[in-house]
Amino acid sequence: MKEATGKVKTANWTGREDSLPDIANAENQHWRDAVTAALDWWRDAGVDHAFVDAPQDWLAEARKPKDAAQPAPMKPLRELVAERDDSPKVAKVGAKTDWPQTLEAFVPWWLAEPALAPAGLMRLPPVGAQGADLMILAPMPSADDGDALLSGRAGRLLDAMLAAFGLDRSSTYLASAVPAHVPMADWQLLKESGLGDVLLHHIALAAPKRLLILGASGISALLGNDPPNLAQSLRAINQEGPPIPALPAWDLEAMLQRPALKAGFWSRWLDWTGTETI
Repeated sequence: MKEATGKVKTANWTGREDSLPDIANAENQHWRDAVTAALDWWRDAGVDHAFVDAPQDWLAEARKPKDAAQPAPMKPLRELVAERDDSPKVAKVGAKTDWPQTLEAFVPWWLAEPALAPAGLMRLPPVGAQGADLMILAPMPSADDGDALLSGRAGRLLDAMLAAFGLDRSSTYLASAVPAHVPMADWQLLKESGLGDVLLHHIALAAPKRLLILGASGISALLGNDPPNLAQSLRAINQEGPPIPALPAWDLEAMLQRPALKAGFWSRWLDWTGTETI
């Protein structure tokens, strides 16, 4: 539009930079509003942390070598139990010089000596006479025994075996390595109490001509054989007197559970006694 003077009317701009419209500030404000709106949208959606696609090793710091000293290796369980104040203490049998020196005196001591078996368990005495042709040694009384040693189910199997041998209980000396039935017996703990030496003393007092060891693995551990599975090679018991011929065999309970073991034992019995089958 031309004025009367003939000049063109223009915008009110003086030609200085500070007089330019604030376009940059307007764009920055628009960008900030857009970013804020986007963050608000994600925050409302429950995403309030930054995420990346690259996997992160969270345990890398934990795997770094430490300057601190490494922990000491764990001690064996037996040592840890021994260090506890409430751990069971092994009761030691008294000095051998105080043990009964006759079989008649041994039986009441066997039933009363505290170190021979845990308190509260029913103890059963050995049965038979000194100098028997055969001493039968069981690890311990059976759980179903009544008032006599091996009077339960395992004892009935023993009676049948003795009949096959041409023997009976009256011609044998029947004893156990432990005076009472001890469930899950710790044979090493029993050995530490001195029960193995008591067993050898018992055999010496009974003085049998032959010895049949039932459940030989446990008794072998009690006597100090290492490892216990060498019990099958135990052929004689060495005690105060001459060595006594010994035949190790399976426990009666094992023979009841696995009848095939009886056939193997019968064959070994015939070889040991020099008996021929008919």
